[in-house]
Amino acid sequence: MKPTRLEAFSDGVIAIIITIMVLELKAPANDGDGHGLLRVLPVLGCYTLSFIFVAIYWVNHHHLIPLAREVDAAILWLNLLLLFCLSLVPFATAYLGESHLSTPAVALYGAVGAAGGIAFYLLRWAIARHHRADERLRRLHAQLLLKNRIAIMIYLASIPAAWWQPWIALGLIALPAIMYFVPDRQAESAAE
Repeated sequence: MKPTRLEAFSDGVIAIIITIMVLELKAPANDGDGHGLLRVLPVLGCYTLSFIFVAIYWVNHHHLIPLAREVDAAILWLNLLLLFCLSLVPFATAYLGESHLSTPAVALYGAVGAAGGIAFYLLRWAIARHHRADERLRRLHAQLLLKNRIAIMIYLASIPAAWWQPWIALGLIALPAIMYFVPDRQAESAAE
């Protein structure tokens, strides 16, 4: 299978995930004094964080998949695992927003982040094993796999941190988004 077919399928699933998230947003009650809008701000904030989270995965996925010269069964299944983990984001987002950042909701959100990070790491690993003979791509994958491991450790740290201080846990959850906001230039050039 060509990587373009896998990329197109993944794009469609990610578009559906974002659509589900936006459909969960409910307009505030028109109470005339703006308090209705204030009550939905936590939900809107959770949606924004989740949109950025999914968008960063989409951008990095866009740079990763073209590196696969061919798609084997491992890449197919690991890509599906990544999409499954990302499909949990709307649920975790709704729970986080509606629970007003409760400890279990923040811990679940961190767990979903960790699961997505692990799935992306495994997908990168599966693609990287096809490039063992290419020194430049081997070094690139090693560098990016390290970045993936750091993000996973941060997400995992957010889970117990949620039981101690949910706001600190949310800060930890946002940290990998900051790390990945701009894709690695080497990854961009390698994918071209």
